[in-house]
Order: sequence, then C-alpha cells, then structure tokens
Amino acid sequence: MQSTFLAVMTTRADSRAHRIAEQLGAVCFVTVLTAIAAQVSVPLPFTPVPFTFQPMVVLVGAAALGARLGMTSQVLYLALGMAGLPVFAASPTLPQGVARLFGPTGGYLMAYPLAAFVAGWLAERGFDRRYVTAVLAMVCGLAIVFASGVLWLGLFAQPARGLSGALATGFYPFIVADVAKLLVAAGVMPGLWRLTGIRGRSPSRISEEK
Repeated sequence: MQSTFLAVMTTRADSRAHRIAEQLGAVCFVTVLTAIAAQVSVPLPFTPVPFTFQPMVVLVGAAALGARLGMTSQVLYLALGMAGLPVFAASPTLPQGVARLFGPTGGYLMAYPLAAFVAGWLAERGFDRRYVTAVLAMVCGLAIVFASGVLWLGLFAQPARGLSGALATGFYPFIVADVAKLLVAAGVMPGLWRLTGIRGRSPSRISEEK
C-alpha cells in the first residue's frame, strides 16, 4: 500500500498532534469544497436532479485524503446538511436539511461517503499516481454515485416511473457531461504528484530529505 498525497505532505509535521491537526484541516477543507461545488448547480427542467460539480470534488478530495479521511469528509458534509446548514445544492423545490436525503437526490448524496472511501482506497494503492489509473479509480467512485442515485429514484423517490424512468431522469442526462468532467478531474492528482516531485518516494525518505 502506498501513501496518499496528504500523508506524504504531512510527514513534515514536527509532532503527532501537528500531523493530526493538518489532517483535520484537510478533511474540513474538502468538506467546504464539496459544499461550494454544490452551489454551482444548474437545474434542469426535465429532471429533479440538478447538474453540479460535487462528484468530482468528492472523488478528487478522497484521492488526496485516502479512504478513511475521504469518507470522513463526506460524512461531515452530510451531517452539516442534516443539521440544516445550506450546504446542499440550492433549489426552489428541494428542501435543505435532513429532508433532502429523502428526496430525489438523496441516493446520490448518501453515496458520497462510500464513493469517497473507494476512490481513497484505490489512491492508497497508487491509482492516483498516473492518469489512466486515476481515471479508473474515479470511474469506480462515480459508478457508485450513479448506481445509488438511480436506485433511490427508481425504488423510493419515483417508484411509479420504475427503473427506466429513473435512468431517464437520473442517469442519461448527466453521464456524458460527468464523464467529460471526470476525464479532466482525473488529471489533478497525477499533476500534483509531478509538481511536487515526490511521486514514488516513501514518507520516511521525504522526512529524511526535509
């Protein structure tokens, strides 16, 4: 198992408490980025699911943080939303607060922690070091988001329309744009590894150099 980008960057911390503080800060940073991405949303007239940049932030953030911290960032995001903070996508019809999780977009939102865990788990195995494998890791995470979102629409939010209706409103309108976003976002982590010049080196080696 290889170190995540966050783990490598925090090896410079002079104490365990300092390192934990940096990790907490990184988790909160990704949570805030997820909330900000939610505000960049485009409502579509033919579906209750808005177009947002959240999935890409979730997956790139998880790749940087790793499985557990990536999942934690999304659990925190959902907790803030359930507490009533306006962190979910702005919508004239969908409510803020815990009720959002029971609406048509609930399946997508509730999938974020698991998608982040999977993307982070793959990053811990070096999938974020190269573009092709980074794409594969993000595809796995995005598949979880779409599967959960579509199943939630078809089984609970819009059961009368069935699975075909759920695909028509929650998958087909978004898949092309989301794949395009994914192909761009997948370059973020390999690019960061190259910019820092530390790809392939262990945390202990970096600590010695510093």
